Amino acid sequence: MKLIIFDMDGTLLDSGYSIANTVNYVRENLGFEPMHKNYILENVNDPNINSAEFFYGTKEFTKHQEELFKDYYNKNCLTDLVLYDGIKNLLDNLKGEFKFAVATNANSVYANKMLNHLEINHYFSSILGYNDVEKPKPNPDMINKILDIHNIKKENAQLVGDSKKDIMAANNAGVDSILVNWGFSNYVDEAIETVYELENRIKAKFFK
Repeated sequence: MKLIIFDMDGTLLDSGYSIANTVNYVRENLGFEPMHKNYILENVNDPNINSAEFFYGTKEFTKHQEELFKDYYNKNCLTDLVLYDGIKNLLDNLKGEFKFAVATNANSVYANKMLNHLEINHYFSSILGYNDVEKPKPNPDMINKILDIHNIKKENAQLVGDSKKDIMAANNAGVDSILVNWGFSNYVDEAIETVYELENRIKAKFFK
């Protein structure tokens, strides 16, 4: 059996409004001005940025910041949440040949809630979040754990994500990856633009 590992936010589903609104809710409570939605989303997954410092002015996330984020996100993570066009068709088209998993830097409790809300959680054999491993992406822990859960060799797996952290995590685990450009980032040339292209890339790797 072959395995496709999907990132969630910005890859399977557009959660941009709730992420940006939550970050701005925390900033407001800390006395900072709000940031523009696109500016937040372009920087939230940048591996070269210290997110705590960038968004909240501290070297590390504090307990207070985490509590504010969790409280707001838990109440609002389903707001304006939509699947990207073509994702459900992709899962339907490939489900006979592949197992699917999710590796997200979100909490897996929220991930299950969001995927369930969009009625696609049943496609995924495992859904792992940052809370299920020692270190989140770009570390390979999540990818390695998913491979172990399904007893899949790394050459029989492929990761799909919209951030450099996703690609770094895959590289660190020795797994092939595909970078997509319909999420929160805006790449110039190294990413694919459509779910149709994604399906063709997956098939090109596994059905030569």
